[in-house]
Amino acid sequence: MDQSMYIFLAYVEAAGMFAPIAFILLHFFRQFLFIPVALVCMTGGILFGSLFGMIYSLIGLIFVSLFFYVCLSRMPKTNEKLLKIKKKWFGPHAKLTVGQITVLRLFPFVHYHLLNVCLMERSPRMKDFIRNSFIVNFPFVFFYTIFGEFLSQFTLKMIVLMMIGLFILFYLLRERVIILKWHDFFQTEKKRSFSSNKS
Repeated sequence: MDQSMYIFLAYVEAAGMFAPIAFILLHFFRQFLFIPVALVCMTGGILFGSLFGMIYSLIGLIFVSLFFYVCLSRMPKTNEKLLKIKKKWFGPHAKLTVGQITVLRLFPFVHYHLLNVCLMERSPRMKDFIRNSFIVNFPFVFFYTIFGEFLSQFTLKMIVLMMIGLFILFYLLRERVIILKWHDFFQTEKKRSFSSNKS
């Protein structure tokens, strides 16, 4: 992974005026080279500065998400497999909100495209998906581009507190919906009618 990253960095630096295009392409190819997306965003901040690094990373990630959306829409079997993985991770009835997906994206160990599957489930229309993709990716790009270079200065205690804070935020942003199975619902109704007849 490190060798691939160094080769791409040299390629981007040598690209001159085409460096932004080369960097956006890096976002596309990094998934085939197993380079973490957070690392690419940090690199953008170092090469182009915070503002332009954020802009190029955001463009790259939205294009990657759009490409994923188009591919998955044409491959229903792959979509079903990914939905099964999503159910294993988050439960059979979980339908994550855009806010929850945004928070989860800040965790570097949660798979990028697994969250895209969750976003597709929440926003099946392409227009909604692109809009929500921007909303979900912006905090991620902002955090890892602006503060990425300072992460090495963070103490373990600070990182743990940040993770706890994100978990709390994830919980608060949940969709407050109670899901009852058909059988359980009618069992509850029977108990209510029985108690009312008794009284």
